[in-house]
Amino acid sequence: MEGLPVSVRLNPFKGPDGPEGKSIPWSPWGRLLESRPSFTMDPLLHAGCYYVQDSSAMFVGHVFRRELRRLGSPAGIKVLDLCAAPGGKTTDLAASLREALGSAFSLMANEPVKARAAALAQNVALWGDPAVTVVSADPAVIGRALPGYFDIIVADVPCSGEGMFRKDPRAQEEWSPGLVDLCAARQKRILSDAWQALKEGGVLVYSTCTYEDAENDDNLRWAAETLGGVLLEPEKGFGDYGVRLTDCGNLLVAGEVPGEGQWAGALVKTAPAGGRCDPAPLKPLWAGPPASEHKGKDLIPHPDQALSILFDKNDYPCAELDLPTALHFLHRDSIVLPDAPLGYNVVTYRGHPLGFVKNLGRRCNNLHPLARRILKDV
Repeated sequence: MEGLPVSVRLNPFKGPDGPEGKSIPWSPWGRLLESRPSFTMDPLLHAGCYYVQDSSAMFVGHVFRRELRRLGSPAGIKVLDLCAAPGGKTTDLAASLREALGSAFSLMANEPVKARAAALAQNVALWGDPAVTVVSADPAVIGRALPGYFDIIVADVPCSGEGMFRKDPRAQEEWSPGLVDLCAARQKRILSDAWQALKEGGVLVYSTCTYEDAENDDNLRWAAETLGGVLLEPEKGFGDYGVRLTDCGNLLVAGEVPGEGQWAGALVKTAPAGGRCDPAPLKPLWAGPPASEHKGKDLIPHPDQALSILFDKNDYPCAELDLPTALHFLHRDSIVLPDAPLGYNVVTYRGHPLGFVKNLGRRCNNLHPLARRILKDV
């Protein structure tokens, strides 16, 4: 909405390119912008160089990094983002883990709602970290299939959404005391269902975008007392920036901080993982860039390969595009590259890969995925 703050988080593994803005205290890659640009018309967004995310939502990433350090950032750490769509927190976790551990981690991003899981997979593909796996399963399925598996679970659970009132008038229209009760009960079920998947000594990072104690402090306290855990102290270092302390966590209130509403807290699991393993198929929607596909005499590269942070541009000829041509590529138009060699080329904008074309000479076959094409006129 017009006049509301807007922020982005840069992808540190795709270089420093992205919108310029004021640093966000709790995110090393967060930038608060002076105004909202046309993100759709910026090829750097489509290259995965940054993610548009509310600055308050980035506070969950700060709590995660704090707990990652407290655990000693162990190599091979396993992390679950339980309710991950559309991918803001997932990509933040991925950057934090890779900065601390290189490739020695695994991150499962789960979204139970199938339609939202597809958007999650697209955003993870753009971000380009091959250590992330995207699945769509009920938390209970994950709990039964992977008992005691994860070192950290991040649960940004569905809530009554009071923190979004300024941004989303519909959230205000739909709010009621009954909705708060319904959400609080559903959150308890989600935590109970996923609890078995957290190892003893593992950490739960719990967050919402509401101000209701019933959904925030009360629920995290309930998890500690009922499921078996010890509450961790809230963060005390950001009071000067408008971040409040609550009994069990931190509250960011729209108007007091640059972003919208957010609450976050954490606890350590003390109960044994226990439970019987009930294997269930967790077929991933995305598990790193797919391999190239043989078709006749051609070996066709998959578009996600170019977006991977591990992609080697020496594997293909590179064709650097100016802004109008890059937008036409992203619009999925046929473009002409008279100076590029025939065959498969990776096209770049400001040095960042956008995808592939097959240069036929007079025109190029555009391999940009139909689902990701810019719909606006370019």
